Parts: sequence; structure tokens; C-alpha cells
Amino acid sequence: MDEAFDLADYLPVSFRTPSEHQYISFLWESFQLNYDDGKYQFAFLAYHLLMMSFVYFNIWQIKQTRPDDFEKGVIGFPREERELLQATSPFTFSILNESSVLRLLKLIGCDNTDIGEYLALVRDRNDAAHANGNIFSGTQSEIDGKIRQVLRAVGGIQYHSQPMINRCYEEFLLQGHDPDAREYLDAEDQVREVLIHGNYLSQKDIELCISFDISTLGEETREGIEALHNALREIYGSM
Repeated sequence: MDEAFDLADYLPVSFRTPSEHQYISFLWESFQLNYDDGKYQFAFLAYHLLMMSFVYFNIWQIKQTRPDDFEKGVIGFPREERELLQATSPFTFSILNESSVLRLLKLIGCDNTDIGEYLALVRDRNDAAHANGNIFSGTQSEIDGKIRQVLRAVGGIQYHSQPMINRCYEEFLLQGHDPDAREYLDAEDQVREVLIHGNYLSQKDIELCISFDISTLGEETREGIEALHNALREIYGSM
């Protein structure tokens, strides 16, 4: 099912560590091999893990871009709060059960109805993962239906994250316009390492950044901002 691979557009275009890249590649391989072999239940397990990885990357963006909101959001997890606040990888969020971590998406405007739909997929995955004597998603039409549900969920989360991505990109441009005061002198390195890797941006996120109206950011920083914006377009605009 070619539609299943639309999920790749919502996952990071590159990763900060080789192990993160290997993990996502392993999930894709597991999904495709099981799907092609008709082992649809195991294909769904791998696909759902890809969806949850997307959720972790999205919550990482919340942590990076809206740290005050993130700090308030994890107050409800006293045992894990310290580790969540000090997280150095999106996969740290896996210390929370999936029902709990999904509720952090309320920080970007997902409501109870949205969360309920995401939780239904978690319940389906749990049913498929237990040795209960039942075969779930046993036919191609069933797994294809689950894939469409995942893509609808991911698309909804992406929609709610748009203001956050715009804010992330605006802050990146304003904080990094001066080559002498930022992490990397070269504009392409600054984009690649600080914006893309630092925030685990996906192709969908990058498309939003490319369409951002930089004319709203003032004249005094225009030259440096244009250099960064053009570097983003040059590296990732044709993907």
C-alpha cells in the first residue's frame, strides 16, 4: 500500500544520532516485510511504533519551542518529571505509558476528541500485541484501514503543530541571523544542525518553514535572515 509511506513525510528528514536513524529504518523494514508477507498484525505493530515515534518527535518540538508550557505539562508526572525535563532525546518520552504521553498533545491544541481517537489506536495495538489467541488486522483491507486511521491521526497532530513550527522557525531566524553570534558560521551548517537536527523537523515541517513570510521580521536583520532562509530552501526545497 503506497499510501502507508506518506507517514515518512511526517518523520524527521535526518537524525542526531545513527542509532535513532537505525531504529526508524528498522521499523520501516519490519512494516514492509510483514506487509508484503501478509503478516498484517505484525505490520500494524511496526507502523504504530512509527506513529508513536512521530508523537515523541512532536513533543520534543514542544519542549524545545515552548519550554514553559512543557514544564507545566509534565507536572502531572511527579516520578518522571525530572527525567522528562532533562531529556536529551525524544525517545526519553517512552518512559511514560502511551495513554499518558498522548495527553501532552493538548499543549498544541488537540482536544479530548482528538486524544480519544489516538488512544483508540493504542488500544488496537495493545490488543494486537498480546497473546490472546486472536488475529487482528488479519486481512489486507483491515491493515489498510488501520493505516488510514494512523495517517488521519498524524495529519491532525501536524495541523495543530503548525503555529508551534512557525514560532520555532521565527525564533531560529531571529536568534541566528548574525553569523558571528550563532553556533555555526556557515548558514547551511546552522540550518542543518540547529534547525533541522535540533528540532527533528520533518518534510512537512520544512515545507511550512519555507513558506514562512520573512518580511514580517524587520529590516535590520533582513540580510542574515534571508541567508538562512535561502539556505533552507537550497538544501531541502527540492525534497
